[in-house]
Amino acid sequence: MEEAEVLELYEIQYSDLMLLSSKISSSSSLFEETDRLKLISRGIMEALGPAGPGLLSISGVLDASTLRRDLLPLARRLALLNPDERKRILKEHNLGSDVPLKNPDRSVSSFAMQLRYAQWLESVQSELSHRVDSLVNPEQDHLEVDITRESQDIEFQNLGNTFRKLGFIMMDLGLRIAQICDRAIGEQELEQSLLDSCVAKGRLIHYHSALDNIILNEARNKKTAKRLANGRRDEKNCVRYRHGLLEDPNLDKNEPNDLFSVCCDEECPSPSGHTYLQIFYPNKNNVCTVKVSAESFIIQVGESADIISKGKLRAALHSVSRAAKFESLSRQAFVVFLQPAWNKTFSISDYPVKEVSEERNLSIKDQNQINQEIQKILPPLSSRLKDGMTFAEFSRETTKQYYGGSGLQSNR
Repeated sequence: MEEAEVLELYEIQYSDLMLLSSKISSSSSLFEETDRLKLISRGIMEALGPAGPGLLSISGVLDASTLRRDLLPLARRLALLNPDERKRILKEHNLGSDVPLKNPDRSVSSFAMQLRYAQWLESVQSELSHRVDSLVNPEQDHLEVDITRESQDIEFQNLGNTFRKLGFIMMDLGLRIAQICDRAIGEQELEQSLLDSCVAKGRLIHYHSALDNIILNEARNKKTAKRLANGRRDEKNCVRYRHGLLEDPNLDKNEPNDLFSVCCDEECPSPSGHTYLQIFYPNKNNVCTVKVSAESFIIQVGESADIISKGKLRAALHSVSRAAKFESLSRQAFVVFLQPAWNKTFSISDYPVKEVSEERNLSIKDQNQINQEIQKILPPLSSRLKDGMTFAEFSRETTKQYYGGSGLQSNR
């Protein structure tokens, strides 16, 4: 099978994102700086607009590297834990799962938590206060560890806090991108739609390797259950690259109707040097494999942003592909899905939903076998969206057509 073309995403620096989303940036900057920021804003809209791929990356995010290194490896640990221990740990940290975890042959494990904007605001204020206190009393800035706890509990003791902290950083990235898009479009609806929802959903995801499934099947045998309970068997020798290598047919279509999603993968590079995140890029009329710099965050436009912006932003068709040569390798990812309020009403009088669906399906129709498979599993937007629908109704219909059943999503 022919390899997909590699696409390097448009990348912006976090410091520039902060300047662009600042309400005083245009009045306080020098003319040269203002022109530079205008070019970056134009680049953002070109990347996320109808002629772009619908994604961009953000690098240099403050305080994110340590949180990523701490959180992402825990996805595999949780996936391979003894089910009873995992259930206890998830409950202690207010996490759930939105995929079945009983099947040892599952291709993915996902651990989810709702992230509230009110808590995000509190965390921003608390972080500012903590930094001031650290400057005044640096000797107090350390973690207190209860040495009487079991080693397994120590490993997961900061799971919930780290999940929330990194999730709040990623929520902030999404909000700032929404502000910039609003300003460029001349509306204020994207950012306000996110704030009105009051909540985002974070998912810590482990895409299993063939080895992981062997371990899970072996764990059924009581003779090996104890040895495998901490999820570390042969990890040093067997799993060194965990960056976009395995496909999951369920999560490929995950949350297609959100406003934005923000994603980060484990920094350890894949053998081929790219993410194996694939998108259909209409401007190239082709499927492309995404490449980003280390420790960057990917911002992706969802269908709700496409609809609310009247097509000025473009939702990206995407999947996580399988690297056939590396079946022993797995991948961790952390994704935050930003969505409108459930009662948000969509008006599509100025949005050519039928024409958009037909145009996108036509673009896919004449392509290779991969693209034809996309067309088979992709319900057209015109079949899922009606004028006056609430986001809850649109989400339910989209989930129903993608997955079947009632269309109801997990509250986790």
